[in-house]
Amino acid sequence: MEFTPRSLTQRCIDLELATPAQIDRLWGELRTDQVSLDEVKSHLLRKGIITNFQLERMLTGERLGYYYGPYKVLYMIGAGTFARVFRAVHRESGKVVAVKVLRRRHRDQVAQIEQFLREGRMGLELRHPNIVTIYDIVNDPRAPYLVMEFVEGETLREILKIRGNFEAIHALGIMHDICSGLDFAFQKGITHRDLKLSNVLVHSSGRCKLVDFGLAALADTSSPEAIADCPSARAIDYAALERGTAVRKGDHRSDIYFVGCIFYNIVSGRAPLTETRDRLMRLNVTRFVEIPSLYEVKPGLPDTIYAICSKAMEFSPEKRYQNPGQVLADVDSALKKLQREMESPVPSPVGVAAVKSESVEAIEPEDVLEGQGKTVMVVENRAELQDLLREKLKKRGYRVLVYSDPERALAKFSPDESNPANCLILSATNLGNDALDAFNRFVADEHTKLIPAILLVDPKQQHIVRGASTSDRHVLIPMPLKVRELREALVHLTSKSVDATPQQ
Repeated sequence: MEFTPRSLTQRCIDLELATPAQIDRLWGELRTDQVSLDEVKSHLLRKGIITNFQLERMLTGERLGYYYGPYKVLYMIGAGTFARVFRAVHRESGKVVAVKVLRRRHRDQVAQIEQFLREGRMGLELRHPNIVTIYDIVNDPRAPYLVMEFVEGETLREILKIRGNFEAIHALGIMHDICSGLDFAFQKGITHRDLKLSNVLVHSSGRCKLVDFGLAALADTSSPEAIADCPSARAIDYAALERGTAVRKGDHRSDIYFVGCIFYNIVSGRAPLTETRDRLMRLNVTRFVEIPSLYEVKPGLPDTIYAICSKAMEFSPEKRYQNPGQVLADVDSALKKLQREMESPVPSPVGVAAVKSESVEAIEPEDVLEGQGKTVMVVENRAELQDLLREKLKKRGYRVLVYSDPERALAKFSPDESNPANCLILSATNLGNDALDAFNRFVADEHTKLIPAILLVDPKQQHIVRGASTSDRHVLIPMPLKVRELREALVHLTSKSVDATPQQ
């Protein structure tokens, strides 16, 4: 549909995305009708009257999907084969929630609708700090939806993509949260049936919360053909494991196995099960028995981690942990033992991932000048962040060079001259693809590939996260920035760096 500036603002009113008063104020600020459609769109977005998600739907002619009951959709935060999840706000109270909506292609299938509503009913029983709360279930014939707690953070999968793997003590903290939630559900006779990295949400405070309980529970596992039609890949994995070990569908020990898979993945950075999109190949039971031992994949971890992971991932259900409480007890015991060995308190929760490398020594005391004799080059075009980084790093002894343009910064690293810095820090939050391109060229060029580099990235910039070429010298750190995490990364990375001769 072709919009004019006036018809677009009228559509905002018609769809109840804006009030007439808001639109009147907008035109009052513009002061003229002689404006382009792009100027009006920009004004609507800049003033927060509508979101990009709402604008894109309007421009394609969509008249539905802006509201579910009293909840106004702001943007989409996740999508799967079964449902989509949106951040939404209650039109009267302003409460922010997540609204999970059954996808259109499933809305005329009674079994799929019942499965979706069943997930909601199960969730209503599960009020626990490590489980995402479901507030309401709405069987709207046009679009069934669930109203859920909105978790400000990222999935464990997204964080692992940035971080690579977790240190032992952080991984045990994640396992504590997962197993606490699972054990609570187990006590109520409820299993998860869809355990995977993307179903563990990590709140910005660091607390992990499980989501999507029971989504795979109604899958038909009566035959390979039926399994191939399961609604999710993990449903197939559960079915294949249970068929291969001759246990009944829904055996609660299946959750234990996939808890072990998550643990294996977060400490090693490697998925234990062979990745494949072929659904029938997922039925091959050898996928579960040919997994390399965690010790081979990631040597040097505490013995208790190998023991917990091995027992959780036993192919024989009888040899596995028999319930989540048993895993939780061993995880907590291992966590306390590791704390005693470190002779320090439990570190702060994992939050939104830090550096993708092994731990570094604590650097907290105020009199430590870990940057003495080292130079850092910062590429950032926002004055306030430039000033913050310059102040915080200079306080720790670093010499700080600041540039706004990635091209100018990279030009300073000439093969014919001494390196100007021990580490390059590029911020992608505003510089976007320019920062990504500069980071990848810096990593690849012969004369700079041995120099450490850090890319500061908003986890929502998934195209940048996926496109970044990382290594043990070249890492991603998420925004919003925690200065301590940046300092720890610099201490570790500059211990590897090529010597820099600061330019005057």
